[in-house]
Formats: sequence, C-alpha cells, structure tokens
Amino acid sequence: MKTRDGFIQGFNAQAAVDATAQIIVAETLSNQASDCPHLVGLVEQIATNLAAAPEQVSADAGYCSEDNLAALESRKIDAHIATGRHKHGAGAPEARPAPPHSRAAAMAAKLGAAGRQGPYRRRKQVVEPVFGQIKQARGFRQFLRRGLAQVQSEWSLICTVHNLLKLAAARRLSHHR
Repeated sequence: MKTRDGFIQGFNAQAAVDATAQIIVAETLSNQASDCPHLVGLVEQIATNLAAAPEQVSADAGYCSEDNLAALESRKIDAHIATGRHKHGAGAPEARPAPPHSRAAAMAAKLGAAGRQGPYRRRKQVVEPVFGQIKQARGFRQFLRRGLAQVQSEWSLICTVHNLLKLAAARRLSHHR
C-alpha cells in the first residue's frame, strides 16, 4: 500500500456502523490507501445486509468526491460527508476549496449550516468508538494472516466477533432490567 512515507505492507479496513447499536452493518478491506473508492460498495453492502438502503450516511473527508456525492444523491440518501479536515473543537469540518456549484461546495455549506448540532458530529460517537473497542478492548493491533484475501477474511471475523459481543452485552442488559 502506498503511503506518504513510501510503500508498506498494510491494509485499509473499512466499517459501516449502525448509529443506534454500534453494530457493524458492512465491512471491507483493501490495499488502497484511499477510502474514497469504498463508499458506494459499503452503501450497497448495507442495502444487501439489511434489505434496505440507509436513509442517512455520515463519513469523513476521505470519502468525499463528486462521484460519491452524486451516487448517494441518486440513491436519495441524506449524505453528511466532510469536505476537509475536522479541526478539534470546530463545529464543522474545514472545507477544501471546491468549485462554487459543485456537490462538494453544497456539502460544505450543508455541514456548515448544521454546525455543532448536525448529523456529521455524531460520526465520531458512532464509528470511532467501534474502532477503539476493536483495538483497545479486544487488543487487536495487527493482522495475523498474509495476503489480501486472507486478511479480508480475518477482518470479517473481527467484525463478526465485535457484533456478537455487542449483541451478548445488550442481551445481558435486557435480562438485568
């Protein structure tokens, strides 16, 4: 995988997470550094796995492109995708310069108008904890297998274990009430 420091043996793990239960509803893994090519595939996987397309999608700036915004628009999905880096404490991500009438410019305006109360802000409370739980609570720091297909199957297993543990914890909570 090409990085800013050269080539490394690495993988880019993706996960789409349900905002209510922090269940992983779609996942993929690639040897591409960019997140952008994976958004539409994740949305399609969500629709397949849940037998319904998501009504809303929030994603960080790595997923922002005119093609992705157009694809979500054509699917009538309410998108909230950062158009630039998010500075700590800022209400909305700092937008990258975009042509005035582009989808990216419209998205930057949408996120800016929503400010601190918008759906994009929830992304950090939905997706980031899942990756934190996988890394910290489960102790997962590196893949043990080699090769894209083998690592993809390992990532799928890790995501399944995360979901099973979430469901088991929810069941324990419901029995204690």
